[in-house]
Amino acid sequence: MILIKTPEEIEKVRAACKIAALTLLNLEKHIKEGVTTEELDRLGEEMIVKCGGQAAFKGYRGYKHATCISVNEEVVHGIPGKRKIKEGDIVGMDVGVLLSGFYGDVARTYPVGRISKKVEQLLKCGWEALQAGIKNARTGNHLGDISHAIEERARKEGFSVVRDLFGHGVGRNLHEDPLIPNFGRPGEGPELYAGMILAIEPMINLGGSRIVTLSDGWTVVTEDRSLSVHFENTILITKGEPEVLTSDS
Repeated sequence: MILIKTPEEIEKVRAACKIAALTLLNLEKHIKEGVTTEELDRLGEEMIVKCGGQAAFKGYRGYKHATCISVNEEVVHGIPGKRKIKEGDIVGMDVGVLLSGFYGDVARTYPVGRISKKVEQLLKCGWEALQAGIKNARTGNHLGDISHAIEERARKEGFSVVRDLFGHGVGRNLHEDPLIPNFGRPGEGPELYAGMILAIEPMINLGGSRIVTLSDGWTVVTEDRSLSVHFENTILITKGEPEVLTSDS
């Protein structure tokens, strides 16, 4: 069941999303050569707590960290640890916040130092695919319009979308209906209505679309070990333009 949020619920999700966006904006300044992923995770949790929230991922299904940090071929759910960020890496940061019983969810992928033109193209494509999906998150459209827009943007550049992981609804739970694939056909799927809150999150690979989960039970990597990018915003469907609740502006 896809829930339509009340004005009061929307305000609570908006507040959680604001903390998530501010946390990510703060972390961006620290993503540089030599920093470890566990240091970034600590900084992320400190920021969330400072703002009055809780780290939504910590304790979720047994996960032990505040953020997910995925490097290079890691698609999502990378576990923070002793790994040091290096020149030329791309680093996916995923932040979830729980505040007053409601959730916000946001992710970006960042380059570290010099990267190739192809990787620049992959990062640009991931961001633009997210924008294309959001543009289609409008009353009267269907879920497939979001999914199709993401897939088309990736295919135009010769990249592939991850087909086994999805965006999702957000509200009283971190993951709610509907699942939002990054591929689909226009006009298919549930109709979109004002008051729906969705986390749209393209995951786009430089190589093939297939993924595998490592033995730690969390880290998802590309099967061919090609690079992957992940971008996510939590958005509110309105009677007009969609509102990006995790905007960093």
